[in-house]
Amino acid sequence: METEKERKDTQQAILYEVRRLIKNSGKESYTVEELCDLLDTIAEAKAQE
Repeated sequence: METEKERKDTQQAILYEVRRLIKNSGKESYTVEELCDLLDTIAEAKAQE
């Protein structure tokens, strides 16, 4: 079973990963819909792991 600290560490790691993907995309700005689509894609990929 995961501890609270491990859960928080995982959440921080995911946020950092999303931040890096957005920053390194080369795109200057995103719409809310584009961000939601990106997050959906990441969630689907993580579910496949």
